[in-house]
Amino acid sequence: MSQSNSVGLIDLQIMWNRLIAVVEEQAQTLMRTAFSPIVRECGDLSAGVFDLHGRMLAQAVTGTPGHVNSMAESVKHFLRYFPVETMKPGDAYITNDPWMGTGHLNDFVITTPCFRNGNLVALFSCTSHLMDIGGIGFGPDATDVFMEGLYIPMLKLFDQGKANETLMAMIRANTRQPVDTEGDVYSLAACNDVGARRLVEMMDEFGIDTLDELGDHVIARSREAVLAEIAKLPKGTWHNSMTVDGYDEPVTLKAALTISDTGIHVDFTGTTGVSRRGINVPHAYTTAYTVFGLGCVVSTHIPNNAGSLEPLTVSAPEGCILNAPKPTAVASRHVIGQMLPDVTFGCLRQVVPERVPAEGTSCLWNINVRGRVKGGEGGNYGFGMAITSNGGTGARPDKDGLSATAYPSGVRGTPVEIAETQTPLIFWRKEFRPDSGGAGRTRGGLGQIMEIESGIDEPFDLLAAFDRIDYPARGRDGGGDGEAGVVALKSGQPLKGKGFQLIPPGERLMVLTPGGAGIGAPRDRDRTQVANDLADGLITPETAEKVYEFKPSQAAE
Repeated sequence: MSQSNSVGLIDLQIMWNRLIAVVEEQAQTLMRTAFSPIVRECGDLSAGVFDLHGRMLAQAVTGTPGHVNSMAESVKHFLRYFPVETMKPGDAYITNDPWMGTGHLNDFVITTPCFRNGNLVALFSCTSHLMDIGGIGFGPDATDVFMEGLYIPMLKLFDQGKANETLMAMIRANTRQPVDTEGDVYSLAACNDVGARRLVEMMDEFGIDTLDELGDHVIARSREAVLAEIAKLPKGTWHNSMTVDGYDEPVTLKAALTISDTGIHVDFTGTTGVSRRGINVPHAYTTAYTVFGLGCVVSTHIPNNAGSLEPLTVSAPEGCILNAPKPTAVASRHVIGQMLPDVTFGCLRQVVPERVPAEGTSCLWNINVRGRVKGGEGGNYGFGMAITSNGGTGARPDKDGLSATAYPSGVRGTPVEIAETQTPLIFWRKEFRPDSGGAGRTRGGLGQIMEIESGIDEPFDLLAAFDRIDYPARGRDGGGDGEAGVVALKSGQPLKGKGFQLIPPGERLMVLTPGGAGIGAPRDRDRTQVANDLADGLITPETAEKVYEFKPSQAAE
């Protein structure tokens, strides 16, 4: 590139790394100032910097693929409503439109123009999950998006530094947690401001007036790097399908993955149609998790930006559950959307099996709770929280799966101490679930067991949005399936995997998250690994003997 020579490739590479550092500080600001525990403790957010064409130049390492890769497209929507020539210092824009944002109303996206010496040089955008935005609550029970909460179209949040007080009043009036919700909005705006300040400092340091040359370098090099990796793969089309629980009937996800000289395309034709409940997925979220799955296998070490994403494309027929049109209900779109890396892996397993894991839990097992507490200054007051929990990931070709780990979302589990501080709930148990990882030469990751009870004489609501109860993760090459998830009362009454349910006082909620699947015949597992699993309580003696053909007495030898 002739332009690159005018600055120098080394300088461009240094500035590229600095851009990534800038957006990481942006993300850390959001984490440290957020009110919602799912952001502050678990990292359910995204942050990035964009050029004036809406191309993502860098994303923060902290964040989730569903947020980042869908936010990458949302900035282009902001530019349609707010052209760059109309932007002024101190402006900021907001939406939670599921089809122009990140897939459901609980995610607010804020985009802020960055000025240097009076000239617009970049756009910063961020998103995070807000716990309550009114409506029916954060669960899959709604039958259209309008039931799911406050719907914010593309609006100006700040006008030359002046907050849109009418909008803020509307936000406060439409949530069960007005303080937290308002605080999260300002936290999002603040992190963009920090990113903008750091970018201006970087541009001053390197003496550049625009990001044009740097942006072209980042995007061109990333695109070239991804295409080079794709060129190493065989060309053709491979198919895979996977069935998951759905809401009231199973959902089948079908994929055709085509590798060509120009990129990789995944087509979801044949996938089940839209659901009447809130597990539908807008196309942006479908794209986000599909290309993330592709990137994990094909271009692992290449930074995520508009260039690296360009050769990876996705299509799904409108009206299927992976391209749900407005106004379908989409609050729990993550339950289906986070299965898509596994679906994509099923195709890639036929191409590069040595790189691809077995199926895992995939979808988050968030324990969404809500309730009332007597007392306080205002009489009765409410609580609500998404207690993030995870199952096991699938076994890898040369390593076991990860236990109680969120893949592909990447969010951390909510610490018990935080959940018990923010709610009146008591966690009586939180431990690994023995034998839940699918047996194999490499074993699937374990799920976990949680036992939860109200600490006051009041019931609490469970807004269930779980999967892998009827259709657990499938083993590969002779490996065992992961254990299915279970939701029940300790007294023995089973609960539904999806939908609003009441947990009476004195009862304990039992949540057993699923395990990941195994790879290869269990008898081929290294005997030392079996002995270690047995000693650590990850498998029972019965499983060691029956499945792995390993007598517990051998461990002493």
